[in-house]
Amino acid sequence: MRKTMAVLFGGRSVEHDVSIVSAVQWMAAADASRYNVVPVYLSHDGSWYTGEPLKELSAYKPFSPLAPGIVKTLPDLTANARTLLSVSEKPRLFGGSRPELKVVAAIDVAVPIFHGLNGEDGTVQGVLELMNVPYTSSGLVGSSVGMDKIAMKQLFRGMGFPILDFQWTSRGEWDARREDVLSGIEAKMVYPMFVKPANLGSSIGIAKAKDRGELADAMEVALSYDRRALVEPAVIDPIEVNCSALGFEEDAEVSVCEMPVSWQEFLTFEEKYIPDADGSKLSGGGKTGSKSPGGMANAKRRIPAPISDELTRRVQGLSKDVFRALDCKGVVRIDYIIEPATGALYVNEINTIPGSLAYYLWEASGLPYPKLIDRMVELAERAHERKNAAKFGFDSTILQSVSIGRAAAKR
Repeated sequence: MRKTMAVLFGGRSVEHDVSIVSAVQWMAAADASRYNVVPVYLSHDGSWYTGEPLKELSAYKPFSPLAPGIVKTLPDLTANARTLLSVSEKPRLFGGSRPELKVVAAIDVAVPIFHGLNGEDGTVQGVLELMNVPYTSSGLVGSSVGMDKIAMKQLFRGMGFPILDFQWTSRGEWDARREDVLSGIEAKMVYPMFVKPANLGSSIGIAKAKDRGELADAMEVALSYDRRALVEPAVIDPIEVNCSALGFEEDAEVSVCEMPVSWQEFLTFEEKYIPDADGSKLSGGGKTGSKSPGGMANAKRRIPAPISDELTRRVQGLSKDVFRALDCKGVVRIDYIIEPATGALYVNEINTIPGSLAYYLWEASGLPYPKLIDRMVELAERAHERKNAAKFGFDSTILQSVSIGRAAAKR
């Protein structure tokens, strides 16, 4: 019997379009004999929609909620209901209308494929926890810490993982005393520096600063996207190496490593996601020779990364440690920076819902995308079973021994 798989994507994020690409790739790769795939698109304004047309990229060029086959929907937050409800207006007998709700799908497993805020950061995972439905991404802790670069770096430092030094500030502090903020950063770090929004990915809002003027400009840009910003020293001629981890709790495995090769300082948004002009890259649909809808699979990279066996083992070992430290689940990608002058390796960040779900790293490791999907569903169901094995109630005598009546309220 096929399982109903709700794929949630889009959302109120600057990485909205990247999420659409990753979700379309997933839906194309999912085994139709095993899953009834239900797309659940969250628009820019936060509305939820479903419908068969949403499985195709053409539905978003541009998106119209009035297009045939598209239905407005919302989740039933009643625990264990696991349903999506359609929302429509039913005319009243004496004029006006009232909302009418109908069940459009009963969910067996949910697949969050959001990138950035309002989805990858634990917000949607919280909704799924309330619904008590299995889901394929990391939980609330891993998702929220993995999204916030400042909290992430602090956890990495506390765990003893090798990281670059960093400073951070908030929009409020910057507006109140920006000269003091600039002086404080310069007292602890040297130029050049990178400035990043704390809660964004896909290289959006990131800028390199070579002097005080550029640092101030970079701060303005970063803090226009987020209320907190991170500042790090720029590694000279950096080498990036990425590795994916897959699993849950003690069961974690790692992929081969990759090395992006089309960058000098950092990959821009366009380098990561815009396909070649001839559309010659392979898509994530598991259909060799198909045209690519974009996504991280388009970025130019070398797989496996041309690094020593010793360094490969170190990266893979660190990836397992990071995965477990954040209590992750499903597929993540951990990004590293190598400093050529010293050979130092630094953990840069973790992506708890990586672009294209890092399927290309697992295909290079011998696990085709449809099988990766099967594995992630299995992990979601296992995690859900372990969560529900815990006790959620406790009998106490508190209510029997407490009296709050009108007399008490008047006192």
